[in-house]
Amino acid sequence: MLLVVGGTGDLGGRVVRLLAGQGHQVRCLVRDEASGLAVETVRGDGSGLGVETVRGDLTDPASLRAACQDVDTVVATATAIGRRLAGRPGPSIREVDGLGMLSLVDAAEQAGVRRFVYVSYAGVDAGLGTPLEEAKAAVEDRLRHSGLQRVVVRPDAFQEIHLGPIGRFDVANGKVSVIGRGDAKQRYVATDDIAALVAAVATEPDPPELIEVGGPEAISRNEAATIASGFAHRRVKVQRLPAPVARLAMRLLKRRNDGVASVLGAGLLQSLHDATWTDEPLRARGIVPRSASDFLRQEIT
Repeated sequence: MLLVVGGTGDLGGRVVRLLAGQGHQVRCLVRDEASGLAVETVRGDGSGLGVETVRGDLTDPASLRAACQDVDTVVATATAIGRRLAGRPGPSIREVDGLGMLSLVDAAEQAGVRRFVYVSYAGVDAGLGTPLEEAKAAVEDRLRHSGLQRVVVRPDAFQEIHLGPIGRFDVANGKVSVIGRGDAKQRYVATDDIAALVAAVATEPDPPELIEVGGPEAISRNEAATIASGFAHRRVKVQRLPAPVARLAMRLLKRRNDGVASVLGAGLLQSLHDATWTDEPLRARGIVPRSASDFLRQEIT
């Protein structure tokens, strides 16, 4: 039995569909009846998934202990950042991504779970001090000292987020925001490709403990803006925010708006260093990754 925590989200939902489609027994933690119904019935071809659902919440340790019973592998993709950015009420990033995930690790250990697959992000060890970074780093450390077989997946920035309007890469309105110089090369990666990777390492016999991974193309945000401009046949205005200003804003907003502070940190992270990871973990598992240029072409043309 595989327990997916975050299966009603974008990445987690794709993982659930892949695992269930491969015939694995999947249990999904859901907060309410509506999200449970969505997991059980929604699939790309409209057919039922046959996924078991269990009511629970990362902020409710007792529900996590119940959800982990008779589970061999936990797959944890849940995060509060989307809800926080949308301004919806609810617990903070610290309460969900930090304390909640730590409670999940505790529950998995107590229930005798064998493997724990955890989705973090590439560059989480940069020490920028954002709420999301602190939460992810704490969970990684807890897993490192646990008795579980840990598999930590650290993807580079998702194309659909960081090269889309939500990531202030709004080609339709001709505006792209860049923190810092914008010359550091990233390996923007497709959500589908990471979902396929997570599903693979959740079930393969001997996965590595740590996987840092990105897409097949190393490009800077400036280069991405130029590529997008070419596909759109229009000039894209680049709005620049100096790195020191972004760092200061991130610190000032850390307590007042943890979602925005974490997004600023992500943008700052992308301005600091070239990505050192590659797409090899994807290709080694037969996953043909989509490039950032292909994503932009599909979105714009």
